[in-house]
Amino acid sequence: MSELLKINVNEHTERKGNLTYLSWAWAWAEVLKIDPAARWTAHEWNDRPAMFLPDGSAMVKVSVEIKGDIKTCVLPVMDNRNRAITNPDAFSVNTAVMRCLAKCIAMFGLGLYIYAGEDLPEGEVVTPKVDDELIALINGAATLDELTKLFKRLTKEQRMAHIDYFTARKKELSLPPEVA
Repeated sequence: MSELLKINVNEHTERKGNLTYLSWAWAWAEVLKIDPAARWTAHEWNDRPAMFLPDGSAMVKVSVEIKGDIKTCVLPVMDNRNRAITNPDAFSVNTAVMRCLAKCIAMFGLGLYIYAGEDLPEGEVVTPKVDDELIALINGAATLDELTKLFKRLTKEQRMAHIDYFTARKKELSLPPEVA
């Protein structure tokens, strides 16, 4: 499934908090392009769509078959901060199943770099864009706290493109007043 590794999925992701999600519907459509007979299964435990654990949390399990190759993934039922939900409702379980489907598809290569914490698929290189207005905001930060708040508001791409500016400003703000 190396052809799936080369597909840039960035236009089909959504950010919620610190997490990036790949659209399961788009991912499944890409799978069907390479194997119209592909199929997926949401596993059940005792006729229930999730395995409930003693602490009240739950796990879902999904298998995907593409061109005869089967991969299986499990995923806890989580909130958007990646924390397990106690006594999840049907909507949360369904959301976890679809997230697990996207994760399982990634095991074949599509969007795998998202789970590896990378920004781009194999072989693709993008030069980060530097924003002069953002540089002015960085240089205008009067305190480390202000600089930190600005940094946390940015996307990962913006942070990476401006990391040298943040580092330099942090050093300036960390100097004792008589040196600065």
